[in-house]
Amino acid sequence: MTKARGGLGRMEPGDPQRLGAWADPEGVSFSLFSSGAERIELQLFDAQGAEIRRVDLPEREGEVWHGRLPGATPGMRYGYRAFGPWAPERGLRFNPAKLLLDPYARRLDGEAIWNDAVHGHVYGGPEADLRRDDRDSAAFVPKGVILAPEEERPAQGERPKLRPFAESVIYEAHLKGLTQLDPGVTPRFRGNFEALGDPRLIERLLRLGVTAVELLPVHSFLDDRFLVEKGLRNYWGYNTLGFFAPMERYLGPGGVPAAKAAIRALQTAGIEVILDVVYNHSAESDELGPTLSFRGLDNAAYYRLNPENPRYYLNDAGTGNTLNLAHPFGARLALDSLRHWAEVWGVDGFRFDLATTLARLPGSGYAPDAPFLTALRQDPILSRLRLIAEPWDIGWGGYQVGGFPAPFAEWNDQFRDETRRFWRGEVGAARLAPRLLGSADVYARGRRPPQASVNFVTAHDGFTLADLTRYAAKRNHANGEENRDGNSGEINLLIGPDGPTQDPELAARRKARARALMATLLLSQGVPMILAGDEILRSQQGNNNTYPQDNALGWIDWEAEDQDASMADFIARLTALRRETPALRQSRFLHGEPRAKDGAPNVSWLRPDGAEPSPEDWNAPDFRAFGLILRAETGPEIAILINGTTEAAAFAPLAGDWRREISTADPAPPDPWLLPPESLTLLRLPESPAP
Repeated sequence: MTKARGGLGRMEPGDPQRLGAWADPEGVSFSLFSSGAERIELQLFDAQGAEIRRVDLPEREGEVWHGRLPGATPGMRYGYRAFGPWAPERGLRFNPAKLLLDPYARRLDGEAIWNDAVHGHVYGGPEADLRRDDRDSAAFVPKGVILAPEEERPAQGERPKLRPFAESVIYEAHLKGLTQLDPGVTPRFRGNFEALGDPRLIERLLRLGVTAVELLPVHSFLDDRFLVEKGLRNYWGYNTLGFFAPMERYLGPGGVPAAKAAIRALQTAGIEVILDVVYNHSAESDELGPTLSFRGLDNAAYYRLNPENPRYYLNDAGTGNTLNLAHPFGARLALDSLRHWAEVWGVDGFRFDLATTLARLPGSGYAPDAPFLTALRQDPILSRLRLIAEPWDIGWGGYQVGGFPAPFAEWNDQFRDETRRFWRGEVGAARLAPRLLGSADVYARGRRPPQASVNFVTAHDGFTLADLTRYAAKRNHANGEENRDGNSGEINLLIGPDGPTQDPELAARRKARARALMATLLLSQGVPMILAGDEILRSQQGNNNTYPQDNALGWIDWEAEDQDASMADFIARLTALRRETPALRQSRFLHGEPRAKDGAPNVSWLRPDGAEPSPEDWNAPDFRAFGLILRAETGPEIAILINGTTEAAAFAPLAGDWRREISTADPAPPDPWLLPPESLTLLRLPESPAP
């Protein structure tokens, strides 16, 4: 082997089948997709950022450039420079002055520094994106890190088998915000992956009844320039730069191995780990954004461009660009990334942000048989994991709740909205009833089960449970956008004057309404999702869009003066009932079919007088006091009684030894069949012993 300076040999053919940088005992293979480049240069750096070597990738197989460099070693940093035409009007934005991150980099060193040189075009001024900027960007952009083979190993120990999805209770949380202010977590682990494995955190989740933690994005992401200039930074992470690399600020002192071990600790305790992933767009934004990776490597392939004017990007995600997952290498990027997190990191599933965008075909709208969805459903590894779609985007025909194919589940915003509207007094029982039974009107037509509906009343984007009852409108002024950001049409459930209260009676009414929401969520068919912090009635002071609030406003304060531990006890009781009662988590939609063992219908509806509601009742918007009895083939019968009116409602007692298990009223009246205004009661009829 002929050695060049720095102990590096001469470039030779690499492995075009394996994209990324892969070390072996004697060198490193580099492989990269670019259909439009005329030449690809590899640039190596040491850990301090000093250049070690520049060398062209010598081989090209189809659209994949590759080379193997003898003497290259793990720990080296690297990036690429792509040579080709600068013709923005044709969608071509090659600029070799810009160091480009490998899309397949599995670790990143450093974060982007907002210098004008990170833009491929001249920053600022009219028609700026048409003029190429020739300043070198290497000092201001992150580099990929070459990993040693042992760093690619999965966490030790066997990953437990997934439980039936009907038994799931999902807990949506931000990795940092969950533990940054948690006094029970070891200080050096707070706010990073390693906190997930803390026994005290796991114990708290188990006590709450959580079976899966859904983490907001942990892929490497970019802090938006306009946020940095305001002294803020991207907190939620929906701005991905590296789809294979963890966000470095989330790694604790033990690095990646300890992060994987923490995930495995959750799984060993019976808690699955689901990642919120963002394959609909990248951090490079629109034509005025930076050139950091995809844009400089192959803008016309990685992104969906305006067919009438390729200078501009299609923007179905509302963030400036849309990744082109209809392209073979775009779909491959996403699929390879998912497999990496499933196999190497060992996670149990994924929630796909703005999933409609992932299934758009050029020149048309959403297609359930789009290449990415088809490949995902065929994949022998990924198709067996939890797959949850956020079934909408801002593009044409973007609202697709109920439109995704099995095995996808979906965030069901109709459950959120109808549940809130019912408890706000706007709609009658007919609007809530389908949500209680898993939204058959939405999912049955696709032959999907109730578990296709991931039910929620709050999520990371929107009011917290406490703020729903405290604020009439968003208060997002701290975000620096003059309160223009966030959902202006939030369906609130305000009781009393706007804002916090010191009035004990008013505070009690607000808590009762919050309990009614949580009881509706956890007693409905489908899969419930709880927002982290709602179990202590955490407030964000009316901010319903804390995406730039990487501070005490965005974090959960477990010792806040206004926290309410009683809500955690209430939720724990609900999840325990759900776990103990098969009737609350059935795998088929209930339409009143007879139960095999005794012919009793699997669901019966009640008016307060005990009679079955008539069509006229269901059509009346003021029909808001009603009940249902649920029966499964095993386990006890349960009766859910709901009073959505502002007056007390007396229900006719049912025959049998019914026992009240839950009341959202505080205090609950002595008579279990008497429901105070705006309350819910659950009664259980013990299962008769077998003859």
